[in-house]
Amino acid sequence: MSRKSQALAVLLVSTLAFTVCFMVWMMFGVIGIPIKKTLGLNATEFGLLTAMPVLTGSLIRVPLGIWTDKYGGRIVMTLLMAVTVPAIWLMAYATAYWHFLVIGLFVGLAGGSFSVGTPYVARWFPKNRQGFAMGVYGAGNSGAAVNKFVAPALVVAFGWAMVPQVYAAVMLGTVLLFWIFSASDPAHLVPSDVRFSDQLRTLKDPTVIKYCQYYSIVFGGYVALSLWMVQYYIGEFGLDIRTAALLAACFSLPGGVLRAVGGWLSDKYGAHAVTWWVMWVSWICLFLLSYPQTDFTVLTIDGPKTFHIGLNVYTFTGLMFLLGIAFAFGKASVFKYIADDYPDNIGTVSGIVGLAGGMGGFILPIMFGALMDLTGIRSSAFMLMYGVVWVSLIWMYWTEVRRTEVIGPRSPASPAFGH
Repeated sequence: MSRKSQALAVLLVSTLAFTVCFMVWMMFGVIGIPIKKTLGLNATEFGLLTAMPVLTGSLIRVPLGIWTDKYGGRIVMTLLMAVTVPAIWLMAYATAYWHFLVIGLFVGLAGGSFSVGTPYVARWFPKNRQGFAMGVYGAGNSGAAVNKFVAPALVVAFGWAMVPQVYAAVMLGTVLLFWIFSASDPAHLVPSDVRFSDQLRTLKDPTVIKYCQYYSIVFGGYVALSLWMVQYYIGEFGLDIRTAALLAACFSLPGGVLRAVGGWLSDKYGAHAVTWWVMWVSWICLFLLSYPQTDFTVLTIDGPKTFHIGLNVYTFTGLMFLLGIAFAFGKASVFKYIADDYPDNIGTVSGIVGLAGGMGGFILPIMFGALMDLTGIRSSAFMLMYGVVWVSLIWMYWTEVRRTEVIGPRSPASPAFGH
């Protein structure tokens, strides 16, 4: 098998594995809704339930990135997926709220697969194609959308308990496929005298912290909204679970699939220019999405007149679709920054940045629930996200934009602009 076809096989089978892992990771976004009804949970408890798998999936990212550098992606990925199978299966037998929280922690390990696959896949490709390769792998995020197609159909036909049983079988099959078609190259391993503490030192780097903040929006926000949207559609627009999941997939699908396009754009125009535009588009979308359904009365010369302002389901879905595209490009461009700035330890830095993104995905749904219980306004979730994007825009302006032309002869993408 030639080196090129081996690299391609690794990329395809890793992307499949990541898609399945992500589908499992997002499971509560759909099955959480009947569980919420059965257990009588409020919005904050529902937020915690959906966020639980995200916590472990995020916390394990740094060690997984380091182990991938040390032992190789093939072994680490196979073991990681195999460990989650019993936990996914057990989910079908949970009855109490704490059962779901505890099993959710173990199921969440699947979410750590991102920081295994990213360095594993990147090292099979030359530098000028790494953005694209990581983008294709990252398109496995669309597992969030796959979950929205598969899970509601299973819930309606057989009840929610069927979902974890089917997902456990799918995960087991994926473990076998991955082991058969992937490969390992000893040349990709980082020397084993590198210690945990050496690699964790990158956290002192302010640039790494900044990339963490960007990623907590484009990835953390993506995860949080993927978990939150199905019940948002049900509550806000009164839809049934299948229609709600289908419309919610309009956000999840482009947010995953188009990541490869974001990788290609980042290779071509530079990570900075892509990220800057991503933040602006997100900012505009979130501003419009934040507006709650409002009735206001104006006293006119003919007496009081009442006007209604608010997004209908079509405009709302259109804005979510745009936001999904922006997040997809942003996820790829942040990782292009990392590949450019830290070529020698992509595994560690992507693990740390991935951890920050995942923690965003853990904290945001809980905050969405708490804000909704507190204010009673559903769109408060978007108000919160809007504020977070503001922080990124300001930070980016002060640290990068004031020194860089985003468009023009001196922009990073321009041949005249030498590194």
